[in-house]
Amino acid sequence: MNSKRLLLAAGLITALPAQAETYYEMSGKITAEARYFTQDAQFQNQDYSSNLSFTVEPEFYWEWNDGIDNLTFTPYLRVDENDNERTHGDIRELSWIHIGEDWELRTGLRKVFWGVTEFQHLVDVINQTDSVEDFDGEDKLGQQMINLSLVRDWGIVDLYLLPGFRERTFVGEDGRVRSGIVVNRDLASYESSAGEHHLDTAIRWSHTLGDFDLGAYWFHGTNRDPKFLLKNSEGTTYLAPYYEQMDQIGFDLQATIDSWLWKLETINRDTSSENYWAAQGGFEYTFYGIQESAADLGVLMEYGWDERGEDADAAGQNDLFLGARLTLNDASSTEMLAGISHDFDYHSHSLIIEASRRYGDNWKLSLDGRFFSSNDPMDLSYSIKQDDHLQLTVEHYF
Repeated sequence: MNSKRLLLAAGLITALPAQAETYYEMSGKITAEARYFTQDAQFQNQDYSSNLSFTVEPEFYWEWNDGIDNLTFTPYLRVDENDNERTHGDIRELSWIHIGEDWELRTGLRKVFWGVTEFQHLVDVINQTDSVEDFDGEDKLGQQMINLSLVRDWGIVDLYLLPGFRERTFVGEDGRVRSGIVVNRDLASYESSAGEHHLDTAIRWSHTLGDFDLGAYWFHGTNRDPKFLLKNSEGTTYLAPYYEQMDQIGFDLQATIDSWLWKLETINRDTSSENYWAAQGGFEYTFYGIQESAADLGVLMEYGWDERGEDADAAGQNDLFLGARLTLNDASSTEMLAGISHDFDYHSHSLIIEASRRYGDNWKLSLDGRFFSSNDPMDLSYSIKQDDHLQLTVEHYF
């Protein structure tokens, strides 16, 4: 027996300190996605009505120092049957988090979501959109960042340094749900001489006051939403992304009052080409225990406004959104969302349907529908008017 254990046995020293343990967990999901397009394609190189793709997204998680430090690594890969641009990989997250008494330091590649509204997220500005995944802008690329979060009695202050910019992904010429002229990422250009290496910054304050959740921020850096220039390359005309510098201030509010959920997002964006305000706001009212069951039914209404009107390069410039969300609150987490939007400027509309259900502990089945109607060539949705589709997704979690 060594000397330390002899002293311990004699009661001359206290117990030896335990070795710090590292906790490790691996999880993730594998997905199969099948799309069926109900109409013939509108453009060349889209001569198919079905499309199959597969994704794998593992997550590796380490935790040590009694949870004070943790590291997350989440790679992502999609393989698509028809569109080479949609076949792509990404690191969704590779970040280290250190937790202090009233602060957190987060560094690496991360995803940060801001926003409260259902149909459009104006204030969500940190991460770049991975638009080959879906046209709705919900999927994001990982963003390089250093984020210091300070917790105070009067709110949480988040400071961001964003050393590096990621270009938006776009559907290729063989893909569907795209513009008539293909976007060529190789022709991308920047207002800043630093290009994709520009150092962006942001500061955000968030706080809860009774029934109200508030957020406000200022962002300075490269605009995640590119302008598009017409450029010719090897005899073919393309849309070339042009990334401006911008200053953007944003505000979001969510109020939970009885069965009502009131939501508002508003921004002011200032670039060298324009300065404008935009807003998205509305409510969700929930009927709990409908027909004396465990199910809840939420009714949603939102309105999107953009000061630029018909000159806006965003879809929700003067749009009304109506929807309903049914949650069965059963063991299988069955949910369904249906919504319709109407554009008052172009008199176009779109319909979305989303339904999902878990099967056992490891499987989830989702059925989504997207349907479009547009008759005005100036409408941004005109180019996808024949891309109505149903999408069946099977996810296996491990």
